[in-house]
Amino acid sequence: FGYRHSEKNNEWVKIPHIGNVIIGDDVEIGANSCIDRGKFSSTRIGNKTKIDNLVQIAHNCQIGDSCVIAGSSGIAGSVKIGKGTKIAGGVRIKDHITIGEYATIAACSFVINDVKSKHFVSGYPACDHKKTLKQWASIKKLPETVASLRCHSPTK
Repeated sequence: FGYRHSEKNNEWVKIPHIGNVIIGDDVEIGANSCIDRGKFSSTRIGNKTKIDNLVQIAHNCQIGDSCVIAGSSGIAGSVKIGKGTKIAGGVRIKDHITIGEYATIAACSFVINDVKSKHFVSGYPACDHKKTLKQWASIKKLPETVASLRCHSPTK
């Protein structure tokens, strides 16, 4: 999937992808998953990586050894994922992101910033998992907090 917009004709012009896909040893790729060839170089899937059903891996991605990517996840172009990383189901990863080694990304998270090695992230936007849990707990308390503030506000 590579296009550029032509100002001259006001239409989309296809950019040919002339790269390839390199799949390491002992890799499993589930049904209806798609791994796009590189635009000019290679898309690489590391040794012993396991890819579930319905996973999209876009052009020029570099997936390290021994990663696990669960179903319905989408990885945009030129993402680099370090070895041993675990990606739960329904995760979305923005293009040109780097995810360090042995990171964990919780289900249905949207990664829009780089993730350091050995970090556990969740949410939208994905951030430290403990921070996400605190934010969610605060949101659950929000109606009571607002009601309490209304009771204590001066009347006109």
